[in-house]
Amino acid sequence: MSNGKVLFISQEITPYLPESEMANMGHDMPQGMQEQGFEVRTFMPKYGCINERRNQLHEVIRLSGMNLIIDDTDHQLIIKVATLQPARMQVYFIYNDDYFQKNPDKGLETEQSPELNDERCMFFVRGTIETVKKLRWEANIVHCQGWISALAPMYIKKLYSDDPSFRGSKIVYSLFGSTFDGTLDPRFEEKLRMDGFTDKDLAPVAGKPIGFSELAQLALAHSDGVVIHTKDVAPELLKFIEDNHIPCLTLQEGDENIAEKCTEFYNTL
Repeated sequence: MSNGKVLFISQEITPYLPESEMANMGHDMPQGMQEQGFEVRTFMPKYGCINERRNQLHEVIRLSGMNLIIDDTDHQLIIKVATLQPARMQVYFIYNDDYFQKNPDKGLETEQSPELNDERCMFFVRGTIETVKKLRWEANIVHCQGWISALAPMYIKKLYSDDPSFRGSKIVYSLFGSTFDGTLDPRFEEKLRMDGFTDKDLAPVAGKPIGFSELAQLALAHSDGVVIHTKDVAPELLKFIEDNHIPCLTLQEGDENIAEKCTEFYNTL
């Protein structure tokens, strides 16, 4: 795949959030792919702690204003954008004050109001997909990083596979050490069914409390490949990857030639 198009759907990106392996990879991988000649689009949530003025975010009016229905309730989609220097890489931010902007001075909303994380995942993923459609941009590879992006593989494969933006897209899911405690809303599976998913689509989580491991399995079940960034992957996830013969790349922060290794892995898919 030469000069292809790669969509990154990321949970964290530095410098918008403090440095971590996930946030650094969220920055370095898209930048590395862009430097290799790939066309890149990068999306992340607009958390309340991100200072819009300091980071020079501004709303993209032509992309904003759509309502997304989640659990029979309308939620307005707002799109903001910033440019990472010196790479001149644009980052799109998915925003809605029902899910983000909660207690902006007290930490991430995913930690301060975890009871909304199921719908937060749905809104972020659907908002990203609908924005890519509006951009009329066709992704060869969709690379999902972090658990908040875990629904993207299923949405793209099952609900958007015939859309020109995602027809033929290969999906890669990255596993990091970052997890969350407890389980998501007990009605999460019901809410997903309201979006049109079937028993077969939801088989990895059907009838179970959905915690981090179950959400990761749902992502992996609909992915074409997985990148492992941590040595501490839960045994059940390693078994799921092996049992389902999912192509795998191990990649850690500090490795040399990260972008080249990703390119080679993408090409195998």
